[in-house]
Amino acid sequence: MNYCFVDYRILPDEEKKLRSLNVNIIKVPRCQNLYPAIDGHPDIQLNILDNNTVLVQKDMSANFIAELKNLGLNPVFSDKSLSSKYPEDIILNAVNLKDTFIHNINFTDKMLLKYIEHKRLINVTQGYTKCSCAIVSDKAIITSDIKIHNELIAKDFDVLLLPPGHIDLPGLNYGFIGGTCGLLSKKEIIFYGNLKNYKYGELVLSFLDKYQVKPIFLSDTPLVDRGSLMFFSA
Repeated sequence: MNYCFVDYRILPDEEKKLRSLNVNIIKVPRCQNLYPAIDGHPDIQLNILDNNTVLVQKDMSANFIAELKNLGLNPVFSDKSLSSKYPEDIILNAVNLKDTFIHNINFTDKMLLKYIEHKRLINVTQGYTKCSCAIVSDKAIITSDIKIHNELIAKDFDVLLLPPGHIDLPGLNYGFIGGTCGLLSKKEIIFYGNLKNYKYGELVLSFLDKYQVKPIFLSDTPLVDRGSLMFFSA
């Protein structure tokens, strides 16, 4: 059974499309400690450790925790609370791959570090690491952050570097590519919006085609950063 963590502000049409893909939706509630633009973003409030364990920010609502437990998941809590002041809002916003963990390690929550200590750690200066990275495979990533690009290229990743901007994020000037999408499977990636309405969509489509990953669009709008679509099976 496929599940997906989404921002509580997902639009009805987006939700309908996602459910048509046989995905069960779990809406991440608003976190009052965060500023409105990101206060429901899944990649800010949680990090999936494996198919049974999810690390959630320590002040997460009791109802949400109960929902996770009802699904047979094991929720564990962050060491620190989230705050709207950087870097206290990025403590969980890491790229957590099968064998590799990418984040600004100086600010990663201690509890998260405990669970990934067996992985290869790649330290980057960008604290909003997951927001900034669209994962195509365990060795292929799309980003608009030049420092992430340079660091990952040096670690034998294939990286598509895009110019910033042209992604909607209500409340801010623009959003990030990682916050627009998520892998449903190794061969399918889901987007909020449509790449045909993104300035650099052809570059993204070409990169996805290189890895035989099919894009699926939840709407025909420009790309929207609602926080990463975070899929898991249970």
